[in-house]
Amino acid sequence: MSSLSERKARLIVHGDRPYNAEPPLDRLRTAYRTPAPDFYVRSHGDLPALDRDTWRLTVDGDVGTAMELSLRGLRSRFREVTVTATMQCAGNRRADMRAVAPVSGDPWDGGAIGTADWTGVRLGDVLREAGAGEGADRHVAFESHDGVAGHPYGVSIPLAKALAPETLLAYAMNGEALLPEHGFPVRAVVPGFAGVRSPKWLRRITVQDRPSDNPIQAGDYKLYPSDVTPETADPVRGHTIDAMPLNAAICEPARGASLKAGANRVRGYAIAGDRAVVRVDVSGDGGRNWAQAALEHEPDAPFAWTFWTAGLDLPPGEHELAVRAWDSAGQTQPALPDDTWNHKGYLCACWHRVRVSVV
Repeated sequence: MSSLSERKARLIVHGDRPYNAEPPLDRLRTAYRTPAPDFYVRSHGDLPALDRDTWRLTVDGDVGTAMELSLRGLRSRFREVTVTATMQCAGNRRADMRAVAPVSGDPWDGGAIGTADWTGVRLGDVLREAGAGEGADRHVAFESHDGVAGHPYGVSIPLAKALAPETLLAYAMNGEALLPEHGFPVRAVVPGFAGVRSPKWLRRITVQDRPSDNPIQAGDYKLYPSDVTPETADPVRGHTIDAMPLNAAICEPARGASLKAGANRVRGYAIAGDRAVVRVDVSGDGGRNWAQAALEHEPDAPFAWTFWTAGLDLPPGEHELAVRAWDSAGQTQPALPDDTWNHKGYLCACWHRVRVSVV
């Protein structure tokens, strides 16, 4: 296995402590399943060093029987399943909003996203074994080994999503044990939700009658109107980000590329949460005219992205390529980052634009 420093060298690193990095966009299109060394990394604190033999997971709260599980116990007591799903940071494509006005957070391009085969056990199986009662007013809170500003990382999801068959406690990614930066030995995988709701390095799961009061859940990852500032933001009034919006990005060619006149291939990804991407439009002139892309998707992976490829006949000159996707609800993307700008730079889902030169 390559070292962490070698894997860092493959990525665009936005920060070292905490470690945050994304792959170049063209590398996302080399494989439908993103190799672990090319998968984006989002951390909130230092990477914890955990031992598979001494690691334990506590399951408690509003359950019939509290449990403490080792990795071996987790794997032996519950049926192993694999789910192909896309993980995406809520700040993916923040750089486009940053071009409109200042925003907080790392300047992610479109690479804070990736798709993998996640292998583990269903969180719902574990919760049912513990005797968790179902109810619309119940939440499942996660606590992790990494620390943020003196407290452990913690978030929560509604119990209904925790019991959904796609939600996992995962210990493998693309058939290999999780890398340290991706949550070794066990992480949550909550398909369709923002990556923040899939915490890594798990140590505790609690069923309770309210969302987590951890600052990451209670105070961060909130969507605000454009007129709200860091000084006026009230987390109680912000919308908690769970499900992710329809989005698409151009992975090839890169911004500033020099292309030959004539037929050119444009490739990228689109994602619509648990809905299907039914159409992708690609433009060579900033959105005045559109061509239809060919779509590539796995029907047994409803929470995974769609790859798309389009051919454009480009004459010499400067061109603004653009892409927009449509989902099964007939929804598409806003044209400009100005339309959904917010001071945190979350959920940028406007048309992705790439300027190129054609000679």
